[in-house]
Amino acid sequence: MNITSFLLYCIIITITPGPTNIVILSTVHNFGTKKAMEYTYGATIAFGLLLVISAMLNTMLITVMPKILIIMQIIGSFYMFYLAYQIYKMDTSKPTVNQTGTFMSGFLMQFLNPKVLLFTMTVIPSFILPYYTAMPAVTISVITITLIGFLAFITWVLFGTIFKAFLQKHTRAVNVMMALFLAYAAVMIWI
Repeated sequence: MNITSFLLYCIIITITPGPTNIVILSTVHNFGTKKAMEYTYGATIAFGLLLVISAMLNTMLITVMPKILIIMQIIGSFYMFYLAYQIYKMDTSKPTVNQTGTFMSGFLMQFLNPKVLLFTMTVIPSFILPYYTAMPAVTISVITITLIGFLAFITWVLFGTIFKAFLQKHTRAVNVMMALFLAYAAVMIWI
């Protein structure tokens, strides 16, 4: 296995903008670092769980995968459009109880995030299983990929925290941009 290609693939996929990363940035912007970290923990645990599921069930899913992917694309698209709408209409002038920045919303987002689903279904069979099938090697790989994902999420939390004052100064424009990015992500899974 080419470790460099594997690590670069994992880092690039997890650090680039996607629905989870955009929601993390929006949560930092609108509700603070603590809420974003709560969301990040849920997203990380779900990410690791998806990797475990992929590693265990990959061979059985190969025949069913196209059907599963289309269903997840439909559900994921609708969920991302819903999140985009919620971010767009968010009125930050009023205090609000946020359900977006929760552990459970971070956890659930990963199961509806087409980028994450495609990544977890492809990284294990492409980079791990052709070279390693022993349980310890696969387990170490899953832990490594989960850690890379967590570090990518933390990068987005830090970015949001560092630029929070700027982002709050331009709240409406930032919310519109994030909503547009989420809507774009929802459309791009079909192209």
